[in-house]
Amino acid sequence: MITLLTRAGCTACARARADLDPLIADFAVEFEEIDVDAIADTDPGVRAEFGDRLPVVLLDGREHSYWDVDIPRLRADLQAASGQ
Repeated sequence: MITLLTRAGCTACARARADLDPLIADFAVEFEEIDVDAIADTDPGVRAEFGDRLPVVLLDGREHSYWDVDIPRLRADLQAASGQ
């Protein structure tokens, strides 16, 4: 599961999403995008922890990269996880 933590109007977040799209398709991995401001009322800890360094990519709930998607590392980790 890849989770992208974002914020509305964040151009770096939009760029990260575009970077992730091919990987999501190649590995048919589950994906969710979460706006940290939109969930702040119900889960303020996410914004407190990650809100100052968006976008953040989580792989299986663990921080993988932030500000830029580390595409080679993420691809290698997805290959290892899928046995490809």
